Amino acid sequence: MERGRLIIVSAPSGSGKSTIVQYLMQEHPEFRLAFSISATSRPPRGTEQDGVEYFFLSPDEFRQKIVNNEFLEYEEVYPGRFYGTLKSQVERQVEEGQNVVFDVDVKGGCNIKQFYGDRALSIFIQPPSVDELRRRLVGRATDDAEQIERRLAKAEEEMSYAPRFDTILVNDDLEQAKAEAVAILTDFLTL
Repeated sequence: MERGRLIIVSAPSGSGKSTIVQYLMQEHPEFRLAFSISATSRPPRGTEQDGVEYFFLSPDEFRQKIVNNEFLEYEEVYPGRFYGTLKSQVERQVEEGQNVVFDVDVKGGCNIKQFYGDRALSIFIQPPSVDELRRRLVGRATDDAEQIERRLAKAEEEMSYAPRFDTILVNDDLEQAKAEAVAILTDFLTL
């Protein structure tokens, strides 16, 4: 079986990243895409199962894996609340022939790309403008005005990372962005 490849997708909040990734995974089974399964130190919620949605670790177990250099990337979101990507899990998925998709923030995306080099394709999904991003975030009606301003400030910082990615996909028109994403993956996976 052919080893899988690695696809890193990063974007500011509201850029359409999740929509595009879900489209690729659902409508293009020929790409053999599978999400990387992250580790977290938070407890399972609802029906979440260890090894399915996340690998659930205690904060001490997570810290030990950091010390052992077992993560491609990780972040301490709140004190004692960690999220990260285990190298061993990604290798297991790649060995099974899966093309592993990383839906990560820009810093995590840069770290994963640096680790894998040419084995990974990094895609930055960019909104057409900050004004359009504001319009989308307001339209979602999931955040108050203060949260939207925080997201926009973070988005401006994140957009400064775009040149560090292999390709920038501007999501101005969703259908066109989906078609571009298919073309980008087709090129990368048939190399």
